[in-house]
Amino acid sequence: MDKKYKQTLYASYIGYITQAIVNNLAPLLFVTFRKEFSISLEQIGFLITFNFGIQMFIDFISAKFVGQIGYKACIVAAHILSFFGLIGLGLFPYWFENPYHGLLLAIGLYAVGGGLIEVLISPIVEALPTDEKSSAMSLLHSFYCWGQVLVVVLSTLYFSTAGINHWKYLPLLWSLIPLFNAIFFTRVPINTLEDKGESLPVKNLFSMKMFWIFVVMMLCSGASELSMSQWASFFAESGLNVSKTLGDLLGPCMFAVFMGLSRTYYGKNGETIDLKKFISFSGFLCVLSYLIAVFSPLPLLSLLGCSLCGLSVGIMWPGVFSLASAYCPKGGTTMFAYLALAGDIGCAAGPSLVGTFSDIFNGSLKAGLIFAVIFPLVLISLIGVLKSKYSAISLKAQ
Repeated sequence: MDKKYKQTLYASYIGYITQAIVNNLAPLLFVTFRKEFSISLEQIGFLITFNFGIQMFIDFISAKFVGQIGYKACIVAAHILSFFGLIGLGLFPYWFENPYHGLLLAIGLYAVGGGLIEVLISPIVEALPTDEKSSAMSLLHSFYCWGQVLVVVLSTLYFSTAGINHWKYLPLLWSLIPLFNAIFFTRVPINTLEDKGESLPVKNLFSMKMFWIFVVMMLCSGASELSMSQWASFFAESGLNVSKTLGDLLGPCMFAVFMGLSRTYYGKNGETIDLKKFISFSGFLCVLSYLIAVFSPLPLLSLLGCSLCGLSVGIMWPGVFSLASAYCPKGGTTMFAYLALAGDIGCAAGPSLVGTFSDIFNGSLKAGLIFAVIFPLVLISLIGVLKSKYSAISLKAQ
């Protein structure tokens, strides 16, 4: 790959680190929000829904305006909005009479940025001049995981040194990364799939039954991942009664490490792996990991279940993207946008339903997590449909 396009790839990696920051910093503070601002589990669940709900809206409308405004302008704007949203997370709750409204405004800002990043980064990388698309996509998505690891580890280090009472300064520090990458993206070349003639009209895309299979697969992928990752810190601290430091390191941090290892492994070895079999196996492992987390009598074993969940969901999101791209190579940015929309529906619905079911069962988060097992089960069944009805395409790597 040309050196100038490697810079584009590096900026894309940092883009997914930014995405990891805006999606995973607030969950580390859910217990703090609940104590300091007196908000309920349902309200906390709505913060997750609000974040991904806005990202869904951006996914839905982006296919119409990204091409007109331009990829570069949109990706730079995405990082600037993420920058201001993170600053607002630390400041806005103290500026509003109702702190919850301040949290919503801050999350709303960085959710718009996060939604644009999610829609744009994958097709930007897909349009780079390289032949190993599937592996490159998985490696790209692994940087979301490593970004999540950085968020948990460095935030935990901050809490242990500065104290949780000074949490409001932490989002200000994290905001420097999207600020840097906004500048970085102004200096790198960006190709688009449309430039290569790889764009299918929306009407044609929607008429394909296979496309809707991928839509539901993306929904289940997002729900399987976020139902655990968004609640892991709260689950460890409140449900397993371990310290915040230990809970964050062995819960969401190890979740992200294992998810990153899964994506990096496929990114390096994708040419020799049957992607559909890999996703099916991951779905079964996901079910097992949820059951271990919920039913284990030992807190450390429950945390191991959280970690295994990260390993199991790692391939789901980028894997479905790669399958869709292989089965529908003319989908273009429109397909990526609507698949991202479906994934975000899952990201919003999964954790929110976990919170709702937990409240129904007297605040038992374990009950909510049991409900989430339905998502990997549906994903497994759809892989089976894909194999039986669309067996003409055999995919190991693109």
